[in-house]
Amino acid sequence: MTGADGTHGGFVVLIPARMGSSRLPDKPLADIAGLPMVVRVAQQAALSGARQVVVAADDARIVAACESHGIAALLTSADHPSGSDRLAEACDLLGLDDGTVVVNVQGDEPLIDPALVRAVADELLRRSDCAMSTAAHAIASTADFVNPNVVKVVLDRVGTALYFSRAPIAWWRDGMADGAPASLPSPAPLRHIGVYGYRAGFLRQFPALEPAPLERTESLEQLRTLWHGERIAVHVSEHAPGPGVDTPADLERVRALFVSV
Repeated sequence: MTGADGTHGGFVVLIPARMGSSRLPDKPLADIAGLPMVVRVAQQAALSGARQVVVAADDARIVAACESHGIAALLTSADHPSGSDRLAEACDLLGLDDGTVVVNVQGDEPLIDPALVRAVADELLRRSDCAMSTAAHAIASTADFVNPNVVKVVLDRVGTALYFSRAPIAWWRDGMADGAPASLPSPAPLRHIGVYGYRAGFLRQFPALEPAPLERTESLEQLRTLWHGERIAVHVSEHAPGPGVDTPADLERVRALFVSV
């Protein structure tokens, strides 16, 4: 529900940011058209209408950069093993009620679509049976379908995740030749988009849950949720997300997109 001031009263955006990227040192502070990348991410997230957007950082330099550009930021422990642990601490520091919907927007997504952030929040707000929400979009190429770096998801009748995998799922029995499809099945398989909604209470509990064997096998943290019997609602977007930034080449590509606008 959107208030008269245009803000969305039902959710908070938290953005985990850490300095220790091996492929792109000091990544949150990388300059994109005159602003640190993490600031660009927060500005995009704010357009979703969230009632609050906060960066959860592991370094005082990130906090200072955010605050100098009017972005709320918290200094969290530098020892967290994952972004989920960092956001769980942020929930406590902010004193969020267990029922608050929190959307995790990665700090390396300066082109994140605000409408996608809002849709992930809305999906969880309308699904009281789910502890989490996320997003997906239709895969358009066979190369993406078989690429293990492209995570796939299959859904039930009402849009709840049944499974996430790096393998091509659902397996097209009659269309796979030597392990590769000549074309895509119909309906099109779905690519998972790494934007997550949580209820704050579940986010606080998540780091303490026993990791799932399937999570270790697939290297997909969201499988822990399913393994523990919780449900994940999935918003299916009509559009692929904008490119994220993992490497110097990614950074140059995103910088060029900002310059061309």
